[in-house]
Amino acid sequence: MFGVWRAPPLSRAGARARVRLQARAGASAWGWVRSAASEANSQQPSAERQQDSQYRDTVLLPRSRFPAQLPGRLQPETELETQQKCGFSELYSWQRQRKAKQEFCLHDGPPYANGDPHVGHALNKILKDITNRFHMMRGYRVHYVPGWDCHGLPIELKALSEVKGAENLSPIEIRQRARKFAERAIEKQKSAFIRWGIMADWDNCYCTFDPKYEANQLRVFYKMYEKGFIYQDYKPVFWSPSAKTALAEAELEYNEQHVSRSVYMKFPLIKSPPKLTSVINGSSPASVLVWTTQPWTVPANQAVCYMPDAEYSVVKCTTTGEYFILAADKVESTAAVLDKQFEVISTCKGVDLADGSCAHPTIPARVSPLLPANHVTMAKGTGLVHTAPAHGMEDYNVASHHQLPTDCLVDEGGFFTEAAGPELQKKNVLEEGNEAVIQMLKAARNLLKEEKYVHSYPYDWRTKKPMIIRASKQWFVNTADVKATAQDVLKKVKVIPTSAVNRMIEMLDRRTFWCISRQRSWGVPIPVFYQKNTGECLINSETITDVIKIVEQQGTDAWWTLPIEQLLSKQAVAKAGGNDVLDYVKGQDVLDIWFDSGTSWAHVLEGSEQRADTYLEGKDQLGGWFQSSLLTSVAARKKAPYKTLVVHGFTLGEKGEKMSKSIGNVVDPDVVINGGEDHTKDPPYGADVLRWWVAESNVFSEVLIGPVVLNAARDDINKLRNTLRFMLGNMADFNPETDSIPASEMYIVDQYMLHLLQDYGNKVTAAYKEYDYSKVVRLLQAFCSRNLSNFYFTLIKDRLYCEEEKDPKRRSCQTVLAEALDVVVRSFAPILPHLAEEVFQHLPYKKDSEGVFRTGWINASSAWKKPGIEEAIEGACAMRDSFLGSISGKNALEYEVVIVIEPGLLFELMEALQAEETSSVSQLNEIMMASQTTLLSELPKETPADADIIRGTFLINLEGGDIREESSYKVIALPTAKAKCPRCRRYTSSSSNTPCPRCLKVIAGKGST
Repeated sequence: MFGVWRAPPLSRAGARARVRLQARAGASAWGWVRSAASEANSQQPSAERQQDSQYRDTVLLPRSRFPAQLPGRLQPETELETQQKCGFSELYSWQRQRKAKQEFCLHDGPPYANGDPHVGHALNKILKDITNRFHMMRGYRVHYVPGWDCHGLPIELKALSEVKGAENLSPIEIRQRARKFAERAIEKQKSAFIRWGIMADWDNCYCTFDPKYEANQLRVFYKMYEKGFIYQDYKPVFWSPSAKTALAEAELEYNEQHVSRSVYMKFPLIKSPPKLTSVINGSSPASVLVWTTQPWTVPANQAVCYMPDAEYSVVKCTTTGEYFILAADKVESTAAVLDKQFEVISTCKGVDLADGSCAHPTIPARVSPLLPANHVTMAKGTGLVHTAPAHGMEDYNVASHHQLPTDCLVDEGGFFTEAAGPELQKKNVLEEGNEAVIQMLKAARNLLKEEKYVHSYPYDWRTKKPMIIRASKQWFVNTADVKATAQDVLKKVKVIPTSAVNRMIEMLDRRTFWCISRQRSWGVPIPVFYQKNTGECLINSETITDVIKIVEQQGTDAWWTLPIEQLLSKQAVAKAGGNDVLDYVKGQDVLDIWFDSGTSWAHVLEGSEQRADTYLEGKDQLGGWFQSSLLTSVAARKKAPYKTLVVHGFTLGEKGEKMSKSIGNVVDPDVVINGGEDHTKDPPYGADVLRWWVAESNVFSEVLIGPVVLNAARDDINKLRNTLRFMLGNMADFNPETDSIPASEMYIVDQYMLHLLQDYGNKVTAAYKEYDYSKVVRLLQAFCSRNLSNFYFTLIKDRLYCEEEKDPKRRSCQTVLAEALDVVVRSFAPILPHLAEEVFQHLPYKKDSEGVFRTGWINASSAWKKPGIEEAIEGACAMRDSFLGSISGKNALEYEVVIVIEPGLLFELMEALQAEETSSVSQLNEIMMASQTTLLSELPKETPADADIIRGTFLINLEGGDIREESSYKVIALPTAKAKCPRCRRYTSSSSNTPCPRCLKVIAGKGST
């Protein structure tokens, strides 16, 4: 079944199945006592210490300079030394130059170049590095180009905040300051990423302000424009008054506690709906009731909308006699809010409101027709919706269908324009402008009630100020025409976790267009020229070719620095039917930064396919970079730019709260690594603790970090260091090339450990492949704690310390330790690269080793997995547990154990571990951890009736279930009569002053076979 160190099996038939169980003098039939020599020995600790000292030099104790801990500054200093010694900075270029059959491409989603590195960066970059290092060790050539997103409003605002009189700067001056700000941020972040051990070619990163990058971006823009996916239009968009620019939905964040001034108002009926003339005959005033949270939009009202299929009621106010129209379901709740009593006069369908019209509540001369619309809901309000086409997406669609005016009365800064009238002009719509409109409603006697309303409201994600919806002329991507294909290709992408793909598909489904123009200076210009008189835009293959050529050489600054004659050729103007270049002006809009980063595939990804194996980012990118990359790629070439999406959560404080300076729970990665001003409060943990925190966390949900979490991570690594130190220390005299024992000649428990190693290697590899790094950590901890420290190391200490140095039994377990160290270190190397290389620096062999990362992945032989080994060892362990349970809390070495098993498979397996009937040096006795083990096939006749016999069963399952046998066993624990050996401390000696026979042989230099 398997090769073992054993003598030929003895016959156990008949009378041979006996063991002498005789009562000692002065004891009852079963009440064993220790020998007098042993008793005396226990009472003489000083003599014992003297004996320990006498034999200490004959014991092979572990020897290693590998430290169990690196306290204080030693950890970060050792890491820096390791990075330098082991060539961390050259590793990426080394692996790019080697020959490899397969390539793995992880495309780096560019972080924003506008601030210091934070723990969100650490989470993301370390996850990517673990992924890359794993693939590199597996033999792939890794393609990973770090990048930065360098344009956009946040950088522009921060750069301008450093300047007095920023409003007087020219666009090119703004751009220069923004570029310098971004460059400083990039250098800060880059140095942090390098310190974290991130493997990359840091001299060849990509930045979205690189001329070649910008040129490729414009090529994608024109390709999408040529295919009809990009167009210019006038319609409502999200607008940031604080930043004076349009924003896309991905640039919004929602304030759940925003307070609006909501109003209930009436629109007096001018013309009653024909089907209601019998009810509303003009004898009493009649109005439609409307509720809104944005009174400032009322001056732009052009209609009131109803739901065609809903039921509406005509009610009479019992106190004023007025008639009101509102949704039937809202009569009771509205009456309660207004503190009025309504009498229902008639009920009708929404369609019956057709052809009615109202007077505008603040502009009497304007008529607001009653119009059907499917966007009307009954969730809030009165079931009748005030419609301002310039300030609502659905409102705009209604206006377009009915050819209503869509004029906007609000400027870029959020102030009413002259067209809004003298009462409102130059007033901020979210502040005094809102108040002014409410007063106008009150003056017109059309305000029924005003109240505060708390609800979710969009804010600019950078300025943290409220947004408005405002109609303006912008450039859009027609996502309605792209999203069906995008959703189809997304279904072929592997998404981890799988739940994320549904969220992304839902987001795509809701997105009808994507506004890609911004009214700022720091960005890639939309390469369009406008006819001065007509405003007609000019862009064609000639104009774009000329602009791209200039951008590739000079960057996009040229759009602002060069005169139009150098940007626009006469031929391009002639092709468009124009006469003179000077009849045109350059466009002033820049592209959305999501379009910037969303076209990174066109610049970074190599080969004809230009498709990455993996994109790995936070969950906010489901509506951001993942989506913009997908839309641009599908629009330009009908395929996704990635094969796999990995989506991680956000970082939070260790109690699950958001990080905030005011709370004081912000974790600075630099302080984590190097310590703070007070090392007792903020100790230096080093980069590997940060990396362990990332790997052990469930990154697919929110990731918690704080002092408790970091201390636990450090403790986990220190436990791992102790395990590694034990293995290193016990191989000080071992060289695998000359001293290894073939697996077939090993102790069975050693073969079993190779079997477990092979299984561990397979499971760890599978977990890495699924990006489940927390599972890798769990497997590592379980293997080191349960299989190595608590099980194997405990068993083999006697062999390691007390056998002769070159004894095959000792070399057998040393061979396993060498394999285990290699497998374990390689298994955590992607997570803890500094520790992995530090271990390799302390190997007593391989003095000129290339290190961990240049020598491949786990090499666990499939030959290590053998049938029967598992059953043999686990069967023995089951009996050991019974034995140890029967002497709970006592020293197992002070006992002999008798095992009785009926003839069968289990007995044969135990015979493989102990050929002799009784032994103190057998493999079975090593597992039992007793001073001596006796293996029998039947209970001895001399066994007293009151003997404490532990009974149990063990199920053997071999050949994939073809061989199944449940065997029963009995275990009897007996106090040993022998004395403790002063050298090995096992109770196998005839006298406490004399070493046991095995130790005497070793001391004499004879060795043991």
